[in-house]
Amino acid sequence: MTLPQPETLAALLTAGRPHDPALLLPDGESTLDFAQLAEAVGQLAGILRAAGVERGDRVALVLPDGPTLFGAVLAVAAVGAAAAPLNPAYTKDEYAFYLDDLDPRLLVLPPDELPAARAAMPERIRVGELLVEAGRPPILRVGGKDVPKAVSFEPANPDDTALLLHTSGTTSRPKQVPLLHRNLMASARAIVAHYRLEASDVSYCAMPLFHVHGLVASTFAALLAGGAVVLPQRFSPRRLLEHLQPHAVTWFSAAPTIHQMILERADGKSDLGSTTNLRFIRSCSSALSPALMERLEQRLAVPVLEAYGMTEASHQISSNPLPPGRRFPGSVGVATGTEVRVVDSEGREVPLGSTGEVVIRGRGVTPGYLNNPDGNAEAFLDGWFRTGDRGLLDGERYLRLEGRLKEMIIRGGENISPYEVEEILLGHPAVVDAVCFGVPDEKYGEEVAAAVALTYPAAARELADFCRERLAAFKVPTVIHIVEKIPRTPTGKLQRRRVAELLPTGSS
Repeated sequence: MTLPQPETLAALLTAGRPHDPALLLPDGESTLDFAQLAEAVGQLAGILRAAGVERGDRVALVLPDGPTLFGAVLAVAAVGAAAAPLNPAYTKDEYAFYLDDLDPRLLVLPPDELPAARAAMPERIRVGELLVEAGRPPILRVGGKDVPKAVSFEPANPDDTALLLHTSGTTSRPKQVPLLHRNLMASARAIVAHYRLEASDVSYCAMPLFHVHGLVASTFAALLAGGAVVLPQRFSPRRLLEHLQPHAVTWFSAAPTIHQMILERADGKSDLGSTTNLRFIRSCSSALSPALMERLEQRLAVPVLEAYGMTEASHQISSNPLPPGRRFPGSVGVATGTEVRVVDSEGREVPLGSTGEVVIRGRGVTPGYLNNPDGNAEAFLDGWFRTGDRGLLDGERYLRLEGRLKEMIIRGGENISPYEVEEILLGHPAVVDAVCFGVPDEKYGEEVAAAVALTYPAAARELADFCRERLAAFKVPTVIHIVEKIPRTPTGKLQRRRVAELLPTGSS
C-alpha cells in the first residue's frame, strides 16, 4: 500500500526522530532537535494567531538571516497565512515598493532595528516586534504591547499559500508568486529523491532565507529527509569551510558567485578534500561555468551538480544526477519531479536537440501570479508554465539553457546567447566573473558587449582575441568593460537590463 505523502510544511517538524538534531546553530554553539523546533514554531504560531493573523493573511518578515527568520516562516505558514520574507538590506524605496505591493496584515521586525523598513511602512500596516532568546518563549510586541499568550489555531491545509515571494525582476517589474504548501512539499520531496538525502545527511545553508533557494533546497528538503541543517546567522565562505568538519556537513547548495568565493578561500587549505564528510555540492540560481565546476571538483574532491530552478516552480526544475549518473558541464541536468518541454513560438514541442522556450508543469509549479491576470495569461499556455528561458533538450533529455528569451542579443538577424559568450570569457584564467549584454547599433540593430572582473591584469584586446579563437566572429564582444565587480542580486543573479547603465563608458 502506498502511504499518502505529507502536503503541508508541518511535516518538516516531524520528519526526523524527536530528539535527533534539526537545526545546528554555530553562532550560539547550540542545537535544536525536531521536538524543540516543533515546540518553538507552535508557540510562535499561537502568538501570531493571538495577534490577529488569520488564514489567508500575508505577513511580511524583515528579520536577520538564521533560526529566527526560519522559525517565523514556518510559524506564519502553520496558521495558514503566507510568509513574505524580505531582504534586510533593502533601501527605503525598495521597502516602500514591496510593502505597498504585499499589503501585509503584519510586518514583523526585530526590536529597534531596520529603520529603512520602518520609515517606508505605510500607516495602514501594523508592526510586530519579535524577540527570540534561547530557552525562552518568543515575545511579539504589537502596537507597543506584548501579545499576552499563545492561542490554539487550526492547522494549515495543502492549498493554503505558505510563501509569497517576488520574482527577481531582472527583466521586468517584480511579480508576486504564491507558493502553496503542496507546491513546496512536492519540490522538497523531489530534491530529497534526486540527491538521495537521508537522516544522516547534514546540509549547510549558504543561501539567504528570503529566497526560495535557501528555504526549499537547503532547509525544507534537508529536514524532510530527517536530516539536520547548519543554520548560521550570517554566511561567509571562511566560516562555511571552518564548519564543514565539526558539523559533519555532507552537502551544501549555493549560487556560482558564492562557490567562487568559497573556492578562493579554500585555496589556502591543502588537505581540504580529504578531511570533510561532503558527498556532493549543488549549484543553482545562475549559470555555473564549466571552468568553475572543474576547479571546485578538483579542490573539494566531490561532484558538483548544477541544477535549474525558479521561484515559480518552488525552486528545483532539473538537476544533474549523483554518480554513477552522468553530469555534464554546461547542462542543468534532467527533470526532477517536474515535466520539462522545449517549444516553439506557437507552443509546439520541438524535436530533441532543437532550441526553443523551456516550459514546465508539475505539482511544484505556482497556480499563478497574485492579482496579475495579464501576467498569468502570458505565463501559462495550455497548463504549461512558460519559463522565459531559451534552451534545448539533448538526446538523453539533459537540459541546456541559452539565456532568457528577452535577453537574447539579435545582431543583424543572428541570435546570440549571452550565456555562450560569458562561458568563453570565464574560461580565460584572468576572468573571475563576466556578463554579456546587447547595446544598440545603427548598422546591426544590436552589438555584443561584455564586462569582466579580473583576478590579475589583462587587456580588453587580449580578452577579445581569446573569444575570437573560440566564437564565430559575430559573437565576439566589440566592447569589453573591465570593472572591479559585476553587479548582481543578493542571490547571485545578473540584472542584465541594468548592467549597461551601471558600467563606465568606453573600454579598458
